[in-house]
Amino acid sequence: MKKVDTILVVDDDSAHRTMLRALINGWGYRVVEAEDGAVAVEKVNQRPFDLILMDIRMVNLSGIEALEQIKAYNPAIPIIIMTAYSSIETAVEALKKGAYDYLTKPLDFDSLRLSLERAMEHLELKRENQQLKDRLGKQFDPGSIIGSSPSMVGLLETVAHVAPSEATVMITGESGTGKELIAGAVHYNSPRKNGPFIKINCAAITETLLESELFGHEKGAFTGADRKKEGRFRQAHGGSLFLDEVSEMPLTMQVKLLRVLQEREVTRVGGEQVLPVDVRLIVATNRDLPELIRNGQFREDLFYRLNVVTLKIPPLRSRREDIPLLVQHFIEIFSEKNHKKQSGIAPAAMDHLIKHEWPGNVRELMNAVERGVVLSRNDYLNEEDFPIIRSEGDGAPAERLVDVPLEQIEKTTILNTLASADGNKSEAARRLGITRKTLHKKLKKYGMMP
Repeated sequence: MKKVDTILVVDDDSAHRTMLRALINGWGYRVVEAEDGAVAVEKVNQRPFDLILMDIRMVNLSGIEALEQIKAYNPAIPIIIMTAYSSIETAVEALKKGAYDYLTKPLDFDSLRLSLERAMEHLELKRENQQLKDRLGKQFDPGSIIGSSPSMVGLLETVAHVAPSEATVMITGESGTGKELIAGAVHYNSPRKNGPFIKINCAAITETLLESELFGHEKGAFTGADRKKEGRFRQAHGGSLFLDEVSEMPLTMQVKLLRVLQEREVTRVGGEQVLPVDVRLIVATNRDLPELIRNGQFREDLFYRLNVVTLKIPPLRSRREDIPLLVQHFIEIFSEKNHKKQSGIAPAAMDHLIKHEWPGNVRELMNAVERGVVLSRNDYLNEEDFPIIRSEGDGAPAERLVDVPLEQIEKTTILNTLASADGNKSEAARRLGITRKTLHKKLKKYGMMP
């Protein structure tokens, strides 16, 4: 039997409460009334409610004061504020103190119903997400995976199902979506969770060094090898090895990796001893591997060996409903880190953040919020704290670019793309449709490279 959600209606106008009770009951909810903010606080302390609909102007205890006390007791309860005194200052104050939504009297019943449904849906998604995170165990911090959207709930459901197995996992998604976090969730909720979790970025190491990093080397194997070194495969023995940006691995190394996966053994560079390895492999890529296979840049047999289970992380632009949760999460983290007392974000600024495309995904959003927290002079973030909003507002129409030098357009495009890729030159080159070598030449031309 489906649970009936209970809504606490708080208003010192008895006639208005009676009308709301009849209306909301008709929509399938259970209603409890309170004639004042103080009574509402008392009722919340006595029993649980799924949502609170509260007037802002009351005699004994105002809606703002009651909201603060209720949020201090239970910050998870969504509270929708009603008022006949519509002003941006009141809206900002209510939202800063944790209100879910803000409606003006006389109420538009369609807007009220929509707000209630959204709040209940959001609450249900949070409950489902928390249940999934509870299943994902305590060793991995579930707070680091933020999102209540259907796509993220579905991803976490798959992680919970796949993690206990021994299957090789391939994580796909654009740069900045959080592939390393998902890899951690897989490892720390597997039977190998007490073993090592070793990570390596294949794009950050040259081909000659990558072989040594993965398989180890003997003393004297090459210039500078002044001692024996265990490779990442042996370091991860009994645990998991995470190969990030596996698509950037040279073809010669792909052959050697395939052999290790088939034989479950490695030989150090410059050595002859065959060493067994017991490792669960987790790989990640932001590239289209089937396309790389067609272009002869990735081995098809290695792809099938790696692509046992695929976890696809959605880009941030396809789960915009998660942006408010992420923004609040980052505000809390960076406020504490930078010793700031940031209360929240203004509605207009949040609206811009939700509408932005975020080509750099969660990483770009995180950097934008951190910059905003550090530079803000107010107790809440607003539009001027986000240069990305100002740059969008100041953008010149396409027809005005006819008198702009081509070199200037190219320079601006490259630098903006590099910034949105969080300085990742490989990712910036991919987005621009040029090679990394070409990007280096352009940056050197613009004085951005030594």
